Amino acid sequence: MDKLDNIAPASYDTLATGQGKPVKMWTRGVPVEAEAKTQLGNTAKMPFIYKHIAVMPDVHVGKGSTIGSVIPTLGAIIPAAVGVDIGCGMMAAKTTLCAADLPDNLGPLRSAIERAVPHGSSPRTRSHRGRDQGSWEHPPAPVDTAWQTLKDEFDVLCQKTPKLEKTNHYKHLGTLGSGNHFIEICLDEEGAVWFMLHSGSRGVGNAIGTHFIELAQQDMRKHMVNLPDRDLAYLKEGSTHYDDYLQAVGWAQKFARMNREVMMQNLIAAVRSVITKPFQTHVEAVNCHHNYVQKEHHFGQDVLVTRKGAVSARAGELGIIPGSMGARSFIVRGKGEAESFHSCSHGAGRTMSRTEARKRFSVEDHIRATEGVECRKDEAVIDEIPMAYKDIDAVMAAQQDLVEVVHTLRQIVCVKG
Repeated sequence: MDKLDNIAPASYDTLATGQGKPVKMWTRGVPVEAEAKTQLGNTAKMPFIYKHIAVMPDVHVGKGSTIGSVIPTLGAIIPAAVGVDIGCGMMAAKTTLCAADLPDNLGPLRSAIERAVPHGSSPRTRSHRGRDQGSWEHPPAPVDTAWQTLKDEFDVLCQKTPKLEKTNHYKHLGTLGSGNHFIEICLDEEGAVWFMLHSGSRGVGNAIGTHFIELAQQDMRKHMVNLPDRDLAYLKEGSTHYDDYLQAVGWAQKFARMNREVMMQNLIAAVRSVITKPFQTHVEAVNCHHNYVQKEHHFGQDVLVTRKGAVSARAGELGIIPGSMGARSFIVRGKGEAESFHSCSHGAGRTMSRTEARKRFSVEDHIRATEGVECRKDEAVIDEIPMAYKDIDAVMAAQQDLVEVVHTLRQIVCVKG
């Protein structure tokens, strides 16, 4: 099952999967869990996989499908492969500021960002019931403007799936969330200041993903389809659920992209409230998904490509590969490698679960690992400690045939949910 066929080209290895399609892995020099290989093999056995599955060097175990995998399909789609954080991705913008323009004390800058962008998740106390601290209580004008571009299509989705009306949608637009989502201020190799953030479709994307994962599983039970993993439940092309899912997931991806744009507006305003020197942004800018599905043309065929923790890397296309807290991040340019379905990694990739990280490391470990970064250094963020992630330099070395580095960034301010 996990035997490698080294007759592949120099840039990747091939995982043998028995009767399944090949799994091509850009993972040389980085660890890959046995459980991740098992997941990849299970997915490769699905009858609608097109050509092969491509695996990025940040690969690790996910729910149903493996994070760091690129899954091309014909005639069907796996909702759990896209997941519940539909459209999760990154945005980065270079500014005309330089390191010398930043204040010596970065604490007020972090505080201004935290005030400007709701972050975190719902408190679980009775006094806060019904109030999500990670949402807007009174959404500002940029949220209203952005929501108007999304509202009409959302109303159509609600006619088909009324439960979406009760989700946190409008009040989550322009908010960060929790987990590994973040906002950062970074410096590049020449000392230029960049703003960077990571988030997705928030509560409404979660609701859409969960709803269609359940529908797919119901379809599998109805038709008595035997699956190696229940989260590989799929929707067949031509079915009502298939068409409805593509419409809903497409909308959620628009929401996610708009979410990042609104957050960026508020991030810029927050920085301007602290740094009075005039500056411009978007000198260079990237806004890219890394958890999504879309129709693409590969090897002479139109297929649906699901990137589960992977970034599009067509020739000349810019992308973002963040490291962990305290590690470098990269703005990259795609090389258009056909065998990877024009993809690259979406980050460093975890080497252990959040629970394991909390057991293994202390607050003191986290403080040492994030030295020089203005960020939270408390027990609640230990699971995001850099040592819980793969070595970003090894990850980049494994995919040098997929992308070239345009800028190297190091964070100096990091806001976590």
